[in-house]
Order: sequence, then C-alpha cells, then structure tokens
Amino acid sequence: MNTHFIKRCIGIGLAVIAGTFLLGFVVMQLWNWLMPELFTGAHTINYWQAFGILVLSKILFGGFKGRRGCGVHHGHHWRSRFKEQWSGMSEEEREKVRKCCNPDGWKSDENK
Repeated sequence: MNTHFIKRCIGIGLAVIAGTFLLGFVVMQLWNWLMPELFTGAHTINYWQAFGILVLSKILFGGFKGRRGCGVHHGHHWRSRFKEQWSGMSEEEREKVRKCCNPDGWKSDENK
C-alpha cells in the first residue's frame, strides 16, 4: 500500500481526534458562558461533562456527518458532475484539461 496514503489517513485521523477534543472545549466554554446567565439553576461544567454532552448529542441527533474512511467513500457527487461537464466538452477543451490536470501516473481515456 502507498505510504503517502497511510500517512495521510493517520494525519486525518489525528486531526479528527484533535478537532473532537477542541470541540469539547468549545462546548464547555459556551455552556459556562451562556447557561448560568440564561437559566438560574444551571451550573458551570468541566471539560469531561462538556465532552459527554457532545457524545450524547451525537447519539441523540446523529450529527457530525462527513467523510468516511479517509475520503474513499466520498466523491460520487463531484464525479457525476465532472462526467456531465466532460461529456459537454469539445475535444480541444478535453485536451486542455488533460494537459492541465493530468499528473504523471494518471491514465487518460485513450491510454486505458
């Protein structure tokens, strides 16, 4: 398997983990800033309670939808739009796209 792909997946995984912990911190700050002011009985919360609220909201509302598996499953939407655009191009326009966007190693339609 390509080592660049593995490094990229690890990097994306670490970014997701860091983002999740950062989001927990943001939830804690927002809660402690808003809730005691808005509701007289609300208390401030610590980081792990905020993280628990985040996980609970994920379970209850199914939020945080996004890419799955390092982007492998993603991309069908843009691919179909590109195919539409490609079919409407003249041969000269297709050649321009091939020259501009075809890095070494990619196979164009003629080379397959």
